[in-house]
Amino acid sequence: MTTTLRRVLFFIILIVIWETIYRVNLQVEFTTTSLPSFLGTMEQLYVGFFETQILLGATAISFYRIVLGFVIAVVVGTIVGIWLARSKAADETLGSLVIALQSIPSIVWLPIMIMIFQSSGTAPIVTVVAMAGAWVMISNMRVGIKSVEPILIRAAQTMGYKGPELIWKVMIPASIPTFLSATRLAWAFGWRALMAAELLGTGGLGRTLMDARDFFNMDLVIGIMVIIATIGLTMEYFVFRKLEKRIFSRWGLSS
Repeated sequence: MTTTLRRVLFFIILIVIWETIYRVNLQVEFTTTSLPSFLGTMEQLYVGFFETQILLGATAISFYRIVLGFVIAVVVGTIVGIWLARSKAADETLGSLVIALQSIPSIVWLPIMIMIFQSSGTAPIVTVVAMAGAWVMISNMRVGIKSVEPILIRAAQTMGYKGPELIWKVMIPASIPTFLSATRLAWAFGWRALMAAELLGTGGLGRTLMDARDFFNMDLVIGIMVIIATIGLTMEYFVFRKLEKRIFSRWGLSS
């Protein structure tokens, strides 16, 4: 049995169990809460994407915010992480601040960002997303660069590499596995921060989920959760894993 078929069968079984519990509850009413059904959830997804297009717009807004915040986090986090790894003074000062700030939940920054930007829309939310991912990128890139084998650095220096060339052609390729792990974590932390921020902000899947809850539309609530999970699976299997294989092949790290 192939991996894809095994996964498909697994999710089919979960769906059957889900719909069975819903049907049984209609007969015996073991809970007074209206349980969402699979078919009802699919109906809400169809309506939201193809009729009202509310979910289409919300998904586009959320995806724009996460991509923008993620790119900022990766760029800033990588640069600062390398700087901390290469500068003892920066590591002992700014590095301590990074350690202190990364322990603060990113959503805590949202009220401050709303006051700074005088808005509860995209700008403060993207900033929160970028901060959530940046701390992870900084910490991991710092460790990745510091973990490069000293013999590689000495050998490269003997061959005339120094400064930015040493970092770009030796240290970064040697820390590629750490970099890829950091980007995965940055996306995950940023995605969670996005959903939390949108629950309190405006627009996007998070705000739509809150609106659905306020109208007691549990099928739509579960539908939005399905969208969030689907985006996560898509990014992992069709973006990060493919990117990992390509980068490993490019830098000669494939097994």
